[in-house]
Amino acid sequence: MYPFIRLAYGILRERKKPAIGITDTMETTHICWPWDIDIWMELNNGRSLSIYDLARIPLAMRTPLWKALREQGWLMTMAGVSVRWRRRVRMFDKVTIRSRGVCWDDKFLYIEQTMWKSDGECASHVLYRTAVTDKNGIVRPDRVCEAMGIPTQSPPIPDWVNAWIEAEAQRPWPPMQD
Repeated sequence: MYPFIRLAYGILRERKKPAIGITDTMETTHICWPWDIDIWMELNNGRSLSIYDLARIPLAMRTPLWKALREQGWLMTMAGVSVRWRRRVRMFDKVTIRSRGVCWDDKFLYIEQTMWKSDGECASHVLYRTAVTDKNGIVRPDRVCEAMGIPTQSPPIPDWVNAWIEAEAQRPWPPMQD
């Protein structure tokens, strides 16, 4: 089940904090609870993405994006993710998630997040491709930027993000059509 209570708590915790820019880094803390673990007694890979959600939604709330979404009646959806897991997170481990917008192209916003253990080691890193949508489909990022009152020109797209964008463009859709 999706952690709605934890989401509500995170929203309440972050709602009165100062606003930040779309590319500023925000930190949130989380605990790996018994219901987050798998049979190997570590944070389940699917649940780790849900915990990243618990940090990404407050990130949107603290940026101009949240106001633009509400005023325009827009929604956000995930259109892709690249994950790199490197260190185990065990039950009751406290982690810090750092979240920030990285850049955007003609369709998507790219959000980077990292999960840090209390010993200072990075446990995992994700790059999300996010789309803002309305009843007609994807809302172009330049239009989203205008609604947020920020420049429409993206920060430079890092080489590693661009490589992922290019790799994703080569993947067949629909997949597995043998």
